[in-house]
Amino acid sequence: MVSEKAVSIKQEKVDAYSANEVEYALEEAKSKKFVYSPEEKKLVKKINWTVMPLVCGILFVQFIDKSTLNYAAVMNLYEDTHISQTEFSWLGAIFYVGYLAFQIPNQYCLQRLPISKYLGAILLIWGVCLGLMSLGRNFQELAGLRFLLGFWEASTYPCIFLLISTLYRRQEQVIWFSTMFINNAAATAFGGLIAYGIRSMQGLHGISAWQCLTSMIIWGVITFVLGIAFFFFLADHPKSRWFRLTAEEELIVEERLRDNTVVQNPVVNMAHIKEGLRDPRFYCYIGISFFCNLQNGSVTIFSSQIISQMGFSDLNSILLNIPYGVSIAILLAGAMMASRRWDEIGYVGAAWGMITFLGALLLCVIPGGGGKLSGLYLSASSPIYVMLQTSISSNVTGYTKKIFYTGGNLAAYCVGNFVGPLMMVESTAPRYIGPMIGYMVADILAVVLFLYVRWSLKRENERREKLREEGKIPPSDAARQDIDLTDKEDLNFVYKP
Repeated sequence: MVSEKAVSIKQEKVDAYSANEVEYALEEAKSKKFVYSPEEKKLVKKINWTVMPLVCGILFVQFIDKSTLNYAAVMNLYEDTHISQTEFSWLGAIFYVGYLAFQIPNQYCLQRLPISKYLGAILLIWGVCLGLMSLGRNFQELAGLRFLLGFWEASTYPCIFLLISTLYRRQEQVIWFSTMFINNAAATAFGGLIAYGIRSMQGLHGISAWQCLTSMIIWGVITFVLGIAFFFFLADHPKSRWFRLTAEEELIVEERLRDNTVVQNPVVNMAHIKEGLRDPRFYCYIGISFFCNLQNGSVTIFSSQIISQMGFSDLNSILLNIPYGVSIAILLAGAMMASRRWDEIGYVGAAWGMITFLGALLLCVIPGGGGKLSGLYLSASSPIYVMLQTSISSNVTGYTKKIFYTGGNLAAYCVGNFVGPLMMVESTAPRYIGPMIGYMVADILAVVLFLYVRWSLKRENERREKLREEGKIPPSDAARQDIDLTDKEDLNFVYKP
């Protein structure tokens, strides 16, 4: 039961959002940086410790799964399965065919079902498929298993993107989107250590090292257990019972909902989708996702082979993936801190796009040796993708519209990661000059699109500010968090360029 004191406090909060106070608050927000109260700091810690250990655990395991093919390439995979490099490229790409195939049903299920129950059930199935990876003995079998892995994993990122958008303030979201991909970087580094240990088992009991590596029974069991934990214990909405909110904390949650403007709605609103299809920024977001993931798809799958072709042994090629993972984490942390420091998304995304461009340029112009590693270590496109998703999460409102934009982003992510490895044709080895030039062009296009999105958001903010000054925008509704408006419909919404 809510105490009379809490009811009184809530009424005061509602009164504070009267018409005149809202306008005053908007003016104050421009000149003052948001300061957390001690009570909200405590609430944020509670959210972090309740939700993010589960999220980070599953992201780590899933990226370990995806990166095993990279290490298997220098562990007798080619010799044992008699695949060509072209077929290897297809193994890297077909994962994203399965990923793409599940996006439309995923968008429907994501809106209709609780995230905890939906994602928990998917993880149970995905864990079983993961445990079967060691059964592949030729290209056809490996391709079928990679397709299934991509199909079931396709629900994870959209669910977690939406979960972060729902639970956190807009200014907090870049931290957790970055953390998602820092988990991937950690998986790359630890995956290198694990693969190095397994490489020494080559020929043990007549089994090749790559079969030990892709015999993902242990990881499959871990995923299955995490699926059970997600199903029963994931806090998937801001007032979940797992947060054990006090009456005062519930009021803080309502304030946070006014900031992130996510109103959970199980009904698919077709008007939100039509609005998105008429928005040029939607296509810019898709373009950025496609262009930056061309390079991501190839480097993720081919990094061990690229390192090996620099003159390093197979074992050292695996070990040198560890600093590669560390470099990704550093780049992500840098992008996150820059975004937080200057409250900026577009310029940070564009700047880190130029770093990715530099990485591809160095891989292209340096013929070999250790110096070429710098190109590989700078070529990670994860920071660009984090800024992209942060922009979507911060600037798209309306529950159906947000899911639609995230789904479009993930579809482009799949196509980019599918096409990227196929550009690494065998005839261009060992320097892959043609593909690298293609990736550089894609990086520049992603930078241009980031700058356009930032300009358009800033221009719209200026237009709304002018209308507000002329008194043509009505005050924000005190119960805004209960109304499922889009960013276009809510003229009081302020974009974050």
